[in-house]
Amino acid sequence: MKRFSSIIIVFFLLVSCQTQRVQKTEASKEYDNAAVITAHPLASSVGVDILKKGGNAIDAAIAVKFALAVVYPNAGNIGGGGFLIYRGKDGEKAALDFREKAPALAHRDMYLDSAGNAITRLSLDGHLATGVPGTVAGMQEAHKKYGSLSWQELLAPAIELANTGFKITALQAKEFNNYQKRFKQFSTPGAAIIRDQPWKEGDLFTQTHLANTLGLIAKNGRDGFYKGSVADDIVAEMKRGKGLISHDDLENYQAIWRKPIVGDYKNYTIISMPPSSSGGAALLALLQSVEQYPLSQWGFQSDSTIRAMVEAERRIYADRATHLGDPDFYDVPIEYLTNKKLNQERMSKVSLEKATPSSAVSAAKFPGYESEETTHFSIVDKDGNAVSLTTTLNGSYGSGVWVDGAGFLLNNEMDDFSAKPGSPNIYGLLGGKANSIQPGKRMLSAMTPTIIEEDGKLKMVIGTPGGSTIITSVFQGILNTLEFGMSAQESVSAPRFHHQWQPDRIDVETGALSDDIRKSLIEDGYTIHKRGSIGRMENIIILPNGKRQAGADPRGDDTAAGF
Repeated sequence: MKRFSSIIIVFFLLVSCQTQRVQKTEASKEYDNAAVITAHPLASSVGVDILKKGGNAIDAAIAVKFALAVVYPNAGNIGGGGFLIYRGKDGEKAALDFREKAPALAHRDMYLDSAGNAITRLSLDGHLATGVPGTVAGMQEAHKKYGSLSWQELLAPAIELANTGFKITALQAKEFNNYQKRFKQFSTPGAAIIRDQPWKEGDLFTQTHLANTLGLIAKNGRDGFYKGSVADDIVAEMKRGKGLISHDDLENYQAIWRKPIVGDYKNYTIISMPPSSSGGAALLALLQSVEQYPLSQWGFQSDSTIRAMVEAERRIYADRATHLGDPDFYDVPIEYLTNKKLNQERMSKVSLEKATPSSAVSAAKFPGYESEETTHFSIVDKDGNAVSLTTTLNGSYGSGVWVDGAGFLLNNEMDDFSAKPGSPNIYGLLGGKANSIQPGKRMLSAMTPTIIEEDGKLKMVIGTPGGSTIITSVFQGILNTLEFGMSAQESVSAPRFHHQWQPDRIDVETGALSDDIRKSLIEDGYTIHKRGSIGRMENIIILPNGKRQAGADPRGDDTAAGF
């Protein structure tokens, strides 16, 4: 008993030292009125400017979204799609699905060879990998329902940034150079990002074709993208690279308002994204699964905390692979997936003494019955309206295809479908019939934009990119704040880990899990896999005094701003 007490004391000293280190090097920013956190400082500045002009959180989100299409081309986009969670100052809740869709000519076996084996690069590279983009339609839907400033005013900053250019960061210069071969393989020589001499930090990046496209969108709304010359450019690009998107696919695309996933964790209300994202259902199920454990007493990344979280993740990702898909095509059993009693009963049978092999874990059976380069931003305005928005091209810089004449990248989201049951996608995620390819269907996503209430009042706005790691990262970010008392900045800076059922391993960032805990886990059958950074989380916490505490992930160029 004395030895156990000593271990506990040492552990809490370690946690305390780590928390102090984060606080010392990265203090949270606090704002009296409003906060914006995005993946790029210029986009954050655009959002704050819109809020200062009297715009609301939705106005700022739209302006930020188009600004990111200019200054963050690897994931900010008009050639992709995403999800938006909204909570109004009066508590109104809404979810907007502007996820990409499969073209009408898509079919179940389009990425299989004659023997029925998946040809994985077909769904990742070039024109055939592209789904029908949803971003422009989504932003117009958001503006129509909640916007207050004019549409033209919200696009003006992005147009100016594209026309006059901006100085790229060191990280962007490195990425631009690393992806030159891919761009040259799939894009025409006129793409703004292609050049013979290496890019370097501080180089001016101008995009006149993109500025013209944004101008047409500003003038004509969605018709400036889904019809007219931009649509012609997209279809011509498809013909050049043997892609499938047609004029009809573009004209018929619609963003959809859906009922958010809403559930409770202790005295907190979780508001997150429903299918076609798996994020909200999986996040709520994870929180339900660990609610019965004394996590705050066990401590941040303690041995018991890790085991409980990993075993929950193992089971919920098995459910994801079997039961989740586009609800317009498949009857997703949400009421069972997010049933607290069922999730806690399943965890009550789990031993935390030894790892449960993933081969021994299958999806729950219910009566009658799924880039890491994404980007996320969080916004809270002066009135307390909040937006959590995650958007993506899927892989970094999507399909590698810049639309000739229109100046933007296309996604490779078709890889998020299950090309074949049991065949993993780029992130190792498995899927089945629920996420099979069908014309007009939205591919399953892991994006998890989330807003949290405490006793009916706004508490947190959180989200992250990260492919299959999105759900577990948001899960950790929430627990870091609600259970382990971390500030907004501490919660996003803390090292992370991830388990997704298959492959059967715990992916671990540098700095996550102490050596002693890693040794203990390995001895009890867990496999530890070292990997690079996981996600780029953005978290806004509403403090008891009403201030907006903002934490921007230090893993990228992410920046918090406000007033």
